[in-house]
Amino acid sequence: MTSDNTLRRLQRADDLDAMKAKVLPRIAIRKDPKAPIYEGVTHHVMICCDTGCTSSGSRKIVEAFENDLKAKGLDKSVEVVVIGCHGFCEMGPLIVIYPDDVYYVHLSPDNIPQIVDETIKGGKVVEDFLYKEAETLRPIVHYKEIEFYAKQKRILLTNCGHINPEDVTEYIANDGYKGLAKALSMKDNTDALLEEVKTSGLRGRGGGGFPTGRKWELCRNAPGDKKYIICNADEGDPGAFMDRSLMEGDPHRLVEGMIIGALIIGADEGYIYCRAEYPLAIRRLRLAISQAETLGLLGDDILGSGWSFHLHIKEGAGAFVCGEETALIHSIEGKRGMPTARPPFPAISGLWGKPTNNNNVETWANIPGIIRNGGAWYASFGTEKSKGTKVFALTGKVNNTGLAEVPMGMTMREIIFNIAGGIQNGKKFKAVQIGGPSGGCLPDSMIDRPVDYDSLIEAGAMMGSGGLVVVDEDTCMVDLARFFLSFTRDESCGKCTPCREGSTRMLNILTNITQGKGKPGDIELLEELARNIKLSALCGLGQTCPNPILSTIRYFRHEYEEHIFHKKCPAGQCVDLLTYWIDSEKCVGCGSCKKICPVSAIDGEKKEPHVIDINKCIKCGSCIEACKKYKAIFKK
Repeated sequence: MTSDNTLRRLQRADDLDAMKAKVLPRIAIRKDPKAPIYEGVTHHVMICCDTGCTSSGSRKIVEAFENDLKAKGLDKSVEVVVIGCHGFCEMGPLIVIYPDDVYYVHLSPDNIPQIVDETIKGGKVVEDFLYKEAETLRPIVHYKEIEFYAKQKRILLTNCGHINPEDVTEYIANDGYKGLAKALSMKDNTDALLEEVKTSGLRGRGGGGFPTGRKWELCRNAPGDKKYIICNADEGDPGAFMDRSLMEGDPHRLVEGMIIGALIIGADEGYIYCRAEYPLAIRRLRLAISQAETLGLLGDDILGSGWSFHLHIKEGAGAFVCGEETALIHSIEGKRGMPTARPPFPAISGLWGKPTNNNNVETWANIPGIIRNGGAWYASFGTEKSKGTKVFALTGKVNNTGLAEVPMGMTMREIIFNIAGGIQNGKKFKAVQIGGPSGGCLPDSMIDRPVDYDSLIEAGAMMGSGGLVVVDEDTCMVDLARFFLSFTRDESCGKCTPCREGSTRMLNILTNITQGKGKPGDIELLEELARNIKLSALCGLGQTCPNPILSTIRYFRHEYEEHIFHKKCPAGQCVDLLTYWIDSEKCVGCGSCKKICPVSAIDGEKKEPHVIDINKCIKCGSCIEACKKYKAIFKK
């Protein structure tokens, strides 16, 4: 890590080029196996230490490497580099060793001495630690050959997993702050800069998909001598970690994007609103801001331009509703995070009554590349109406959970079966929930639909912030809708009646259906309530909370009907609708199920078929687990 006291204030843009030239020889080993040895360093060991890999023990991997290298006298020639999210979270803890680009996965501290001896000292690959293809089990040495990576188009994530996020000089060596330098050279013609953003076709990545250039123009043209910009980093969707990974892996990209945006909009102050549950992201953002200020890239008289911009971090308490921009603004002001009616929109009257522009992390992070390379470059990716790339968090019943960046317009099938590696345990794909609790469920019949803003809305879903939760044939879609609605009901601020009362009423109906208490007319009542709430709720949380219900009714109505009219759960997940029974022809009377039953609901003599008393059975499933050998117990 580069400490602030080793940095010097940059007086002009040319100083950035000088710093880049100075740092490039040190990190060239990561890009060119034939790069000359710099200051005696022969290897870089890149260890993923984002929140995900840290929870898997990657910090112990760092410690093991440092201790073993020191013990073997290699600590001066081998540099251990802590990096952010490499993307393939399923494989953590993972490392990449340069210059040979060797990719090892699922490591433990006990593996490190062998890696040091055989790979670093001996130049040999340890096959046991390599990634293996799912079907062929073929070991792959270089991560770029793995389909998970090969199918992606990394623009935003280009630095994540490849630089030390706590070292600003490594960001600069990878063209960091070059977009800012270009923007400052055009500070007297910010109209042209805004035009580049418009040309790019970038749409807000926080969920709504509003054109970013138009949004900025509204705030820019609003009257007022004081303006603010805000980054919404209050990522609260279940299964979403795109923003967190970007902030942890490449924090300077967000900082640079906000500085450029402030110059274009005419703001001199900004806030990053990040939930306190992201301590690593917050720590790295604070460090990035401090480093940028020390270098003169942020604060007063940026790069000697005479223009100043100051950036602050506001930690949120984790209220999902604060993802709504008016609630977020109130929280920054020290008030309770509750939405207010619009208009006026924040672009006219936002933070402390001043014109304010709010975008999410991914939107801001796209700006440096757009300004550096031009709007037309960015518009060359994606579709006609959905330009660029999108970062998705892949979770649920897929083989490859992690972070993926793909061009807009890639089909859901390609994302799920190529990048995410298909469904776990050979199960059948059933649906994907896209857009979090505000999104919708898409069935197998929609899997070849291109992933873009308009296509998803047409299908009854939405892009949202980018969470993809994949479910298999064993998932009950009624219960899934109930799960997402219970989340949004709990997170409702309670201010408006449609959201507060309507979500509670819908949740009660869904709960009754999953418990076998559904009645004829419940489906129609759910649809009516959902449509009314969408039309009358105060903010986006209430307006979108019915989406999972409407989409599951649209595509899986038969499951609702089975629950209501036949008191059956087709997926066998709703406990109140299940019956456990023992096949007398398969049961050998071993007594394993009888011994493990917590409520003594199973009876039978030894070596004789057993029976289950359905009046006592609590449907815990322990008997099925105990009977794996004979498979005589079933649920239906």
